[in-house]
Amino acid sequence: MSINTKQVKKNAYRITKTRGKTALRIRVPGGHLEVKHFDIIKKVADEYGNGTVHITTRQGFELPDIDFDKIPEVNKMIRPILEGLELAIGVDISDLESGYCAAGTRNVSACIGNRVCQFANFDTTDLAKRIEKEIYPNDYHVKIAVTGCPNDCIKAHIQDFGIIGLTEPQYAQERCISCGACVKNCKKRVTNALNFENYSVKRDADRCIGCGECILKCPTGALTRSREKYFRLVIMGRTGKKNPRIARAFLEWVDEETIIKVIKNCYEHYIEKYIDRTLPKEHVGYIVDRTGYDLFKKEVLRDITLDTKVKVARYIDFGGYMYDRNTMFTRGYN
Repeated sequence: MSINTKQVKKNAYRITKTRGKTALRIRVPGGHLEVKHFDIIKKVADEYGNGTVHITTRQGFELPDIDFDKIPEVNKMIRPILEGLELAIGVDISDLESGYCAAGTRNVSACIGNRVCQFANFDTTDLAKRIEKEIYPNDYHVKIAVTGCPNDCIKAHIQDFGIIGLTEPQYAQERCISCGACVKNCKKRVTNALNFENYSVKRDADRCIGCGECILKCPTGALTRSREKYFRLVIMGRTGKKNPRIARAFLEWVDEETIIKVIKNCYEHYIEKYIDRTLPKEHVGYIVDRTGYDLFKKEVLRDITLDTKVKVARYIDFGGYMYDRNTMFTRGYN
């Protein structure tokens, strides 16, 4: 049969190594779903695939060994998944029986967040779903992940946009018994941002990374999380064949609304204007390499007024290494 591979891939199906067979990728924004969707995934895998499911690195599912000519039937079967995981959170999909409308922008992944984890500073799944609503469907190759605290369990530092939840510890001196648990923990495990002065805890705001561990160590509730949610936004981390690298901090102590505007500006004003359209696709990080950080910063901060608390990176040296074996290795020990 004749196959439009470009359309197949856009529809979230893979071109696989087995001739005539494809694999369906299912998005799970925020990595959290109702178990009722497992029934459909199992039914598709049993009736159209080979009875197995691969759990992807981006918290989705991949169902292998589906015949290409069964794609229309599979698309109709997954309609409830599109309704529950996309339409219900505000994503606009006009034809729910045609499967996924795009696969370029990857599933927005998230750690488990404060629904379960004591370290997490906010509900990561809720933010991931909100971002999904703003950026999906879209063909641009962008990877986004959300993590609840600087422990970074979701590996936000290898994403184009890595969003890390912070809190600004609030201190009630009248509740403090000067036990020192918060100071000792910060010194041993974090950044040594706390110390005692006249039996009172002092926080060095320049050293504090907003992890909130001091709050968990306090036995009397003298330290609590701030009502306001803050984030560190790290950008342009990636794996890949050319220049793998760790994301670098772009904004710190920024709020959720600003995060959303920055990501939308990146899609609507930066990528749209500067992507190399002679290529089949271009990863956003390589656009930044080509245009430079200053232009990226100018476009993504367009029409945004930053709070005085927000820190913006003046310059970013992304670094990483180039995959050139001729320069990376020598034979033997010399």
